[in-house]
Amino acid sequence: MPVLPCDSPMLVSDFDFDLPAERIAQTPTEDRESARLLLVHRETEACADWRIADLPDLLEPHDLLVINETRVFPARLLGHRVPTGGAVECLLLTQLGDSRWDALMHPGQKLRVGARVLFEHEGRRLHGEVVARGTFGRRTIRLWVEGDETVDDLVDVLGHVPLPPYIRRSDLPVDRERYQTVYASVRGSVAAPTAGLHLTDALLQRCADRGIEVARVTLHVGYGTFKPIRVERVEEHRVDPESYDVRPETATAVNRALDSGRRVVAVGTTTTRALETAVRVGGGRLQPGAGVSDLFLYPGVPFQAVGGLLTNFHLPRSSLLMLVSALGGRGRVLGAYAQAVQRGYRFYSYGDAMLLL
Repeated sequence: MPVLPCDSPMLVSDFDFDLPAERIAQTPTEDRESARLLLVHRETEACADWRIADLPDLLEPHDLLVINETRVFPARLLGHRVPTGGAVECLLLTQLGDSRWDALMHPGQKLRVGARVLFEHEGRRLHGEVVARGTFGRRTIRLWVEGDETVDDLVDVLGHVPLPPYIRRSDLPVDRERYQTVYASVRGSVAAPTAGLHLTDALLQRCADRGIEVARVTLHVGYGTFKPIRVERVEEHRVDPESYDVRPETATAVNRALDSGRRVVAVGTTTTRALETAVRVGGGRLQPGAGVSDLFLYPGVPFQAVGGLLTNFHLPRSSLLMLVSALGGRGRVLGAYAQAVQRGYRFYSYGDAMLLL
C-alpha cells in the first residue's frame, strides 16, 4: 500500500522530545488497571489525570472498542555457534515457510551464510543455519529439531520474552504473563500490543455493562515497532509490512458503528493500522479477511475508521508517535507528552497510557 502524501514536508526531528531516563518503565505496574491514564481532548487540548480503571466511564455508551488479540511468542533465542562455541543471539521476526525465518542476529559480522548455531537447555536442542544475509543484522535462518518435537515446541521452551531494548534487564518469569494481553489468542507477535496490556477481563465486562461494544482484530507486531527511522524526512520512511486479520463480525460491527455515527476507539497503534488498512482495502467499508499492512500514518494522512485511541507513550522520532500525532495533531500530542513528563507518567511498553478522544 503506498504512503499517502502530506500537505507539507515534515522532518523526523519534528517528533523529538526530552525524556529523563527514570521515566522509562522497567517493570509493569502492580496490577494492570492501576496504570495512570492521561485523557487528552482533541478539541480543547485539555489534559486530565485518570486511571485505566476509569476507562469504561470515560468512554460513551455505544462506543465501539476494538482490541488486538495477537499473542507474543518467546522469540528471543540465546545459543552458540557450532563448532566454535561463540555466543549467538537470535530474534525471530517472521516465519517464511519451510522452517525458514527472517531474523535479527548478533554478532552480525561473524554470522555468514552457512554458519551453524545451536540453542539448547537440559538436553533439548534447536538447530539453526544461516541461509541468507541482509543488512543491519538481518538474516534468514533455517531451524530444525531432532525427534518428535516441533520447532514451535522448542522455541516456546528455549525462547525468552522479547522485551524491548529500552528495558535494560533480563526477562523474568513474570514477563511471560505481563508482557501479554489477557485476551491474547493468535500466536505471531515479537512485541506486545502494549496499550492492551492494561486491560482486564473485568474491565472489558464493565465496558459491556455500560453499553460499550467490544470487537477484535489481529495484527502481528513485527520488528518495525523497534526499527529506527533512518531518513530525515517523514514522507521518505517506510514501515515494515505486518500481517493482519479482521473477523467478519468485526467488520460488520465497525461498519455498523460508522454508519450510525458511533465512535470507533482503537486499543493501540496496531489495532489502528489494521482497521485503517482494512477500510482502505474496502474502499471506505471495513473489509473482512486477512492481509498485509504497510500503511504509514503520519500527520496529514486522514483516518477513515478510528475516532479515538488508547495508547501508551512512544519513543521520540518513532513511527508510532507519528501515528498518534496523525490522529491528535503533532502539537497537541507533543504538548500532552510534555505534560506527561512533568506529571511523572511512566513511558513505553510497561508504562502508563494516554486516551485520545
